[in-house]
Amino acid sequence: MKTTESDLAFPAAPQTLEFEQSRRAFIRNAATFVVGLAVAPTALPGAQEKPAATTKSTLVGSNIYGWGQYAARDKKKLDVDEVISALRDSGYDYLEAFMDSSNPEENARFAEKLKAKGLQPVSLYTGARIHEAGKAGESVAKILTAAKICKDAGFQVISCNPDPIGREKTDEELKTQVAALTELGEGLNALGMRLGVHHHLPEMASNAREFHYVFRNTKPSVAGFCYDVHWVWKGGIAPEAALKDYGDRVVTWHLRQSRGGIWFETLDHGDVDYALVARIARERNLPRRFTVELAIEDGTRITRSAVENHRRSQEFVRRIFQNA
Repeated sequence: MKTTESDLAFPAAPQTLEFEQSRRAFIRNAATFVVGLAVAPTALPGAQEKPAATTKSTLVGSNIYGWGQYAARDKKKLDVDEVISALRDSGYDYLEAFMDSSNPEENARFAEKLKAKGLQPVSLYTGARIHEAGKAGESVAKILTAAKICKDAGFQVISCNPDPIGREKTDEELKTQVAALTELGEGLNALGMRLGVHHHLPEMASNAREFHYVFRNTKPSVAGFCYDVHWVWKGGIAPEAALKDYGDRVVTWHLRQSRGGIWFETLDHGDVDYALVARIARERNLPRRFTVELAIEDGTRITRSAVENHRRSQEFVRRIFQNA
């Protein structure tokens, strides 16, 4: 999927659907690596276990999505042990994976793997089909059941992107979705966790109708914001404008960069002014859980390994956000 300057506001539906379908396919495939934790060893043979990282004011993590893309590009199997080790050695604090709501115990096993190699359980990502009246409650209940185990394992945030449906949702469907997000957020709060609502391009259609509707009809203390800076920017909202309107909701961040509208291989200077974002985050004392989410699309020029690109991205985040 190629992204051009003309796509930056509201890309054509086929491109949006192509991305969403490929991402959902990846989520389904990636779920197998979490299930595999049940039979995988906690640490590689001969590896020296490292104590869990101490509490820091700024946490820098990585989302599993980009690692899966690199593995597919190199025609290799995604090896979560290798990813965790690479992140530890590159100075990261956590790995954000996909929440397994069908097999809740696998989330706890994943947390143990992180801790065994010196990383922390911080956040998990999930989709949710919650726009259908009569069915949304079942989806919420399933996530909350898994979240109880996630909380006990040490996770702090569940980032949830309500499922897109190939068209804009009706007012009634959005009302159902908002009620479900409220129920989910209140349930997570009761567990001592936070909900971070995440967005991709479908929610940004028609002047970001769904994006704004969700936040304007929920409480900040209940429906937090997993601020994916680049996706919101790509949807036509300036990063500083999103922070002005919804900065009080931020619970965690997803960070990616592009140059000329094409995803760049590292998190660096480019289309999004991260120095400005970092300054606002510091001035407003916003939560500091920063998740690097590298990704590849048609036109992305790859000149280094996944490990090296993630190492450089981690250094960029600490340099920009800690020194802002």
